[in-house]
Amino acid sequence: MVSANWSDPPITFVPATVTESAKIVVAGGFGVGKTTLIGSVSEVTPLRMEEPITIDSVGVDDLRGTPEKTTTTVGMDFGRLHLAGGRLVLYLFGLPGQLRFRPLWEDLAEGALGCLVLADTRDLDACHGALDLLESQQTPYAVAINTFPGAPAYEEGELRQALALDARTPLTTCDARDRASSLYALIALTEHLTAPRAAASLEPRP
Repeated sequence: MVSANWSDPPITFVPATVTESAKIVVAGGFGVGKTTLIGSVSEVTPLRMEEPITIDSVGVDDLRGTPEKTTTTVGMDFGRLHLAGGRLVLYLFGLPGQLRFRPLWEDLAEGALGCLVLADTRDLDACHGALDLLESQQTPYAVAINTFPGAPAYEEGELRQALALDARTPLTTCDARDRASSLYALIALTEHLTAPRAAASLEPRP
C-alpha cells in the first residue's frame, strides 16, 4: 500500500492566475496543418492520435499537396495554451480532416466555444465539410489560410466569396509551423468570440 505524503505540495494543472477556460476546436481539410498548428502553440506536449498512411488511403485521401505526409490523425490532437497574461486557458482539440470522420467531428465539437478553421488555397473546397458542420451546430468560428509554399494567393474578397464567409467572420493568414503566426490566428478567434460579450456589457441596463 502506498501512503500519501501530505507534506508534498498540491498538484496544479493550470496556474492560479487562470480565471477563465475555453474549449476550442481546430478544423479543416486533410493535411491542412491542424496537427502542426496545435504542436506549435501548445505549452504542454501535445496529445496526438495518428496512424501511418497505408495503401488503403490511395484514392481516398488526396496527398497531392502534401506528398511527404506519412501519418494522419484518426482520433484527435490535443494541446493547451494560456492567453491574456495567464488569465485565460484554451484547450485545443484538433479534428481529423477526412469527411468520413464527421461523427467524430460532431462529438469533439460539442460544447466548444468556437473553432479555428484552417484552409489551403490549393483546395479551398476541402474545408467546406467543417464549415457546414459549424454552421449546423451554430458554433462561432474564424478562418485562417495556412500559407503553404507555392500555394496561389487570392484577394480577401475572393476568399470570402469562395468560402461563403459572413462579413463578420474573421479571415486571417498564418504559417502553422510558426508559433507567433499561429497565436495571431487564435487571438483573432478569441477576440471574435469575446466581442459580443463585451458589446453586451456596454448596453444600458433597463
